[in-house]
Amino acid sequence: MTDPHAVHATAGRKDEDWRLFRGDGGQRNVVLPSAPPWRRFDRGARDVARPYLISGKEADVVSAALHLRRPLLVTGHPGTGKSSLAYAIARELCLGTVLAWPVNSRSAVQDALYQYDAVGRLRESNLAREDGASRLGIGSYVRLGPLGTALLPADRPRVLLVDELDKGDLDLPNDLLTVFEEGEFEVPELARLPEDLSTVAVMTSDAGVQTELVRGRVRCREFPVVVVTSNGEREFPPAFLRRCIRLDLPEPSEDKLRAIVSAHLGKAAAADLNELMAAFLNRRARGELATDQLLNAVFLRMGGVSLDADGLLDAVLHRLGGTV
Repeated sequence: MTDPHAVHATAGRKDEDWRLFRGDGGQRNVVLPSAPPWRRFDRGARDVARPYLISGKEADVVSAALHLRRPLLVTGHPGTGKSSLAYAIARELCLGTVLAWPVNSRSAVQDALYQYDAVGRLRESNLAREDGASRLGIGSYVRLGPLGTALLPADRPRVLLVDELDKGDLDLPNDLLTVFEEGEFEVPELARLPEDLSTVAVMTSDAGVQTELVRGRVRCREFPVVVVTSNGEREFPPAFLRRCIRLDLPEPSEDKLRAIVSAHLGKAAAADLNELMAAFLNRRARGELATDQLLNAVFLRMGGVSLDADGLLDAVLHRLGGTV
């Protein structure tokens, strides 16, 4: 299944050269090949626009949510591009860096709004009394979370990704609903300060960026573009669903898969894709597979990796559901 004509930085290796690790105890000072475009973390690579393909019908649903200033609830199988949609919206509409809030079973709305380091402030206060040093202001111990930062007043909205809301507590959607409807919140620790400290500079989720709050109040001027993703692990309350615009992303067709491979890895990668595509579609019919698993397989093949090796294709195109 290896394509000897594939264009890649590591093309032309001998059949065994792709085996960077051999498990034989020998030491080799190998040069690691370039990472896939979606696994590069240097600033230059991360700023490069990554293609995101979506149908006109699905794009219209996104536009409806933008017009109505309502959260977009995006559902679909893992790997259908739910989280990536938030980044695509931010990039296409020039709305800055996405504010991401990955939800887990311990997530609370207050943590997404702001965090107050009371213990750190007490410790620094004690040290300042002992050393005679000046104390830091309370604003140094308050940091707005991704949701709190998204609600700051601005002429253009920020994009907020609430990722995998269905993994959160049962009450979390209703708690979020209150904030979404009011578009504001208060930091009580700042609201209680005396009048001469009514304006306090606090940290935000944007690295190195501060903002001034008056009486601890945050109120948006433009409601943020909120993308809420769910893997469908549980249902949400009707009141929450009523206030969201719903978008279900289907599994991509074969033609769309080919277009995705071409967009990410070039036309050469999609030119000879029949065998891998057939294997991917066959396995997807028997259980959940994600689109990036196909991209991984194509990238490895372009690098000279023999996907015929025992178990390698199984490792790359493994099912996402069931017991591991």
